[in-house]
Amino acid sequence: MIRLLVLLLGASACLFADFEVSGHADLESQVYKTQQDNKNSNSFTLKQVLEVEYAKEDLSLFSKVYAQAAYHDFLNDVEDTGRTFARLDELYLKYELEDSSIKIGKSIRFWGSLELENIVDVFNPNELQDDLFATNPLGVWNASYSYYTDSGELSIVVKVNEPNQKMANYPYVYYVFPQAVLYDETLKTSKNKNQPSVYLSYNGTTDAEYALDFAFIYEHGYDSQRYFSQTAPTSYVQNAYIVDKFMTYNTLVIGNTLLKLEALYAIVDDAELISDYSHIAVGVEHAFADFEDGSTLGFLYEYYKYTTYEDNKYTDLELFQSMQDDLFVGLRYALNNADATEFVGGIVHDLEYDEQTYYGELNTRLGESLKLTLDYYYIEPSKKRANSLRTFRKTPKNGFEYCVLLLNQHKLTLLKRQLIVLYVNKITYFRNY
Repeated sequence: MIRLLVLLLGASACLFADFEVSGHADLESQVYKTQQDNKNSNSFTLKQVLEVEYAKEDLSLFSKVYAQAAYHDFLNDVEDTGRTFARLDELYLKYELEDSSIKIGKSIRFWGSLELENIVDVFNPNELQDDLFATNPLGVWNASYSYYTDSGELSIVVKVNEPNQKMANYPYVYYVFPQAVLYDETLKTSKNKNQPSVYLSYNGTTDAEYALDFAFIYEHGYDSQRYFSQTAPTSYVQNAYIVDKFMTYNTLVIGNTLLKLEALYAIVDDAELISDYSHIAVGVEHAFADFEDGSTLGFLYEYYKYTTYEDNKYTDLELFQSMQDDLFVGLRYALNNADATEFVGGIVHDLEYDEQTYYGELNTRLGESLKLTLDYYYIEPSKKRANSLRTFRKTPKNGFEYCVLLLNQHKLTLLKRQLIVLYVNKITYFRNY
């Protein structure tokens, strides 16, 4: 695969001389100080992104290919993580009209304004064969029409499929099920899998003393929140259901202070186990920019609240909602130098389950073509969660609920208890042709 990627980059430079071709390669290493039995204590992954863009007058074409190769996959079957693959993330045509545009194809969209987690970034599912702390979205097929106003953009987007999500094999530390449980990647949908999901959005900015950027989104279609059901005694599958969802994300600048808001409310149409729910997150970032060396120090505060509104239905534990009642306090320090050196870190405190996660991330450039990223995680596990799970397990409604509870306990403890210390080192190589 590595040879193939190198050949693709070289061939692109020759065959697409009139195109703009760019890409980057990441060499990523992770070390897990604690992990479950029979799981690898480290991972080494080579990742590569290749982008090709062509534009002529009002028509443009864009494509993006992502590939990764995991070191343990080439050793033996016992350590094989199943994390070596290539995928097409984006391939779309865009045509610009006088005051509007049309885009058709496979693409990735980003919605959100917060630092720690973007709860309204629901358009693309995330890659489950990679680090679950990372954002690695899968492209989806869709068509959109956007109309530009003087202060914003009105869009209608139709997503025409829900992709399957593969998981890594059990030896990878982020495989969330017990070793004896198999995951079926075929997505189970409440209606036809290719039933369109429709999004209406309006985003804009105000021309006032205090700059406000805002966005409102309405969705009718398959929800990004999923749940698992049993297909065999030791096999589980993801389930998707229809919702009417109302979302917004906003930023307001007042001097050196940035106020942030993300919020959503979902009305569940056809899932007996899932309640209507809301998710709200607010944030404040205040920057001090008067240091003599030109550096900037900013303080970050964010709070997340997830709520369900019906009894006897799945709660945050069964639905893998980790940011259900969490406060994040952190800082951002940027040197504002030629190497774009920046550090972001802080503590996430789970107010409901009394759990703390400490993390830090450093990004800097090494010359013109290299970028270095260093991450550190330390997790102080919850003691309340185990007690609540044991109490709940005493009166299960059925065998499936009992097993789902165990799976959630496994996932949450795996990510927030077993992974006590995590180091991530990533070196990125950029290249343009």
